[in-house]
Amino acid sequence: MKQNIHPETHVIVATCTCGAEFLVESTEPSLRVEVCSNCHPFYAGTNKIIDAAGRIDTFTKKYAKKKVAQ
Repeated sequence: MKQNIHPETHVIVATCTCGAEFLVESTEPSLRVEVCSNCHPFYAGTNKIIDAAGRIDTFTKKYAKKKVAQ
């Protein structure tokens, strides 16, 4: 491997827009993020669960082939 081609990294404090701060290793002197694990809907438990089964049943009923009376 080539020597002295990688940038120097430093341990810095990253700040989220929600106010959470955490330590990360970066080549930048400071870091601001929009979404972190504290405020992300999936990790915070505020995400909405969509009932896909109801949609499938509705689709099946709507486009099911009708039997022809003979």
